[in-house]
Amino acid sequence: MAGRLFLRTATLQLTRYNVVARSLPRTMGTLKGIPTDEEQATGLERRALQALKKGNDPYSILKPKVYAGTKEDPHIVPSIGNKRMVGCLCEEDNTAIVWFWLHEGNAQRCPSCGSHYQLIHHELPH
Repeated sequence: MAGRLFLRTATLQLTRYNVVARSLPRTMGTLKGIPTDEEQATGLERRALQALKKGNDPYSILKPKVYAGTKEDPHIVPSIGNKRMVGCLCEEDNTAIVWFWLHEGNAQRCPSCGSHYQLIHHELPH
């Protein structure tokens, strides 16, 4: 409020003495406007945005696809090695996690509930 009042009185004083009041140049006032996220992103963020534009998800940013867990449609587990430790919550309200090793190849079952998991080799994005 006080700032607006000051600007109004200063403008009136300058116009009385025939001084031309010019507005200060804006720092973000480019012809294109404010840059988008894609225009100002650098490094890994830029790589991720470019990959998402192509339809890839290199850093597992998006929500994973839901699988049935059957032998025909197993849960997919990405890994950079040939084996990985997997934790299965066999029931929705269960507090104990069943841990087991998953090896590359055919789908394997959870020893407790019988859900199927399959290890898929995944390359690092960099």
